[in-house]
Amino acid sequence: MSKKLSGKVLAGKILVEPGASEEKTASGIIIPDSAKEKPQKGTVVLVGAAKKDEPMEVKEGDTVYYGKYSGTELNIDGTDYLLMSQSDVLYIL
Repeated sequence: MSKKLSGKVLAGKILVEPGASEEKTASGIIIPDSAKEKPQKGTVVLVGAAKKDEPMEVKEGDTVYYGKYSGTELNIDGTDYLLMSQSDVLYIL
């Protein structure tokens, strides 16, 4: 997990640090950068407040799975993150 961020996110939103992309296939073939898929798993680093009609079920440190095109990419202090709604999360580990 990266360093502690000083900002905050708005209600119903979470900031996720995506996991690393796969470097090679199960059979050992190395995947070039141009062919790598975006990761669909990451670690929650910031959590906004709950919305009035939607309790916040995700907490900092959770590992989550999300849709392939979920969230907005942000670069904060040289680190890439995804800002998304809690409703974009498909599964919490």
